[in-house]
Amino acid sequence: MIKNLKKHGNSMALVIEKPILDLLGADADTPFDITTDGHALILTPVTDPQRQQDFRAALDRTNTRYAGTLKKLAK
Repeated sequence: MIKNLKKHGNSMALVIEKPILDLLGADADTPFDITTDGHALILTPVTDPQRQQDFRAALDRTNTRYAGTLKKLAK
């Protein structure tokens, strides 16, 4: 699906249709975590802020502990 951004005040907005929100289990009150890999936007509905925080902390610990091994695997 290709979408265009819409002017919204001094910002730009992306309209997400209801069927997609339903698929994600999200609505107008659902917070989204917005990240990027430098090439794409990644929108993730946040259902439990503590769980998200715990996951990021575990990911950071794993990346720190196994940085060398992960770099070797990426080659």
